[in-house]
Amino acid sequence: MSREVISLSVPDVSAFARALGRSLTERHARKPEPPGHVELLNLLARAAGQRNFQALRAAPPPPPVATASGAPASLSDNARKALGQFDAQGRLVRWPVKFSVQRLVVWALWTRFDGRRLYTEKEVNAVLKDANAFGDHVTLRRELINHRLMSRKSDCSEYRKLPARPDAETRALLAAWRAKSRGA
Repeated sequence: MSREVISLSVPDVSAFARALGRSLTERHARKPEPPGHVELLNLLARAAGQRNFQALRAAPPPPPVATASGAPASLSDNARKALGQFDAQGRLVRWPVKFSVQRLVVWALWTRFDGRRLYTEKEVNAVLKDANAFGDHVTLRRELINHRLMSRKSDCSEYRKLPARPDAETRALLAAWRAKSRGA
């Protein structure tokens, strides 16, 4: 089973802890043995205000918190969705489904490469493994090529960052992504 990153955001951690404690106490009164894996996931989801774990998985990721500079407030909907795909360390936690969001996400990956040097496939993989938390560096490498942000020789022995100029939406996303990464 692959690991899937699921965001759990609670506005009041104290209320969350009380609700979880009550649920565990009630459950212990009925069954003295500890809850199983799935039951514990459901208890956590209910304490966070969801119906069950499946509802938590299906819920959209929490909106990004505005930084002191207010960067996320000026982002387009797609850029806000793209920013939500990254964790506090600036690592990509999931590959977006929507193409317009994918287009923005690859720019953040593109910034991790130096335009003045050539990379081997192994070096590109190392950079991309460090840049994501979901373990699919191959998809990321292919998407950088597909979006024409990197090029490679036909035998895949040499990769190069291509010069490109991001549009205003992408520049706003990159600024917010950097601010979010620095805040960690």
